[in-house]
Amino acid sequence: MKYIFNHIGVPTKRVQPNETYNDDMKVHLTDFENHPYRFEYLRFEPGSWLPGEMQVQPHIAIEVNSIDAILEDFDEVIVDKMDGGDVFLCFAIKDGVIFELMEKK
Repeated sequence: MKYIFNHIGVPTKRVQPNETYNDDMKVHLTDFENHPYRFEYLRFEPGSWLPGEMQVQPHIAIEVNSIDAILEDFDEVIVDKMDGGDVFLCFAIKDGVIFELMEKK
């Protein structure tokens, strides 16, 4: 299966220009498409339900054909497959690295 790099998620405690707020996840996000290195900054609010490791470690987002088909290649799922608007998302760990798996609908 071929994977396509999408972006890098970078946790931060600093307010970033042009953040948007996701109330459900309690996280402020930037648009990686507007960053020259495709960084997505994530600033978490207290009480965010996202796993602690996501709040302190970067993640690599990759586009995949099928999340379900590749999960067996990963060591641990930390956020189950969910609806992310125009994609399905899942967060999983492989060799200590957090990956955001993105499957187009």
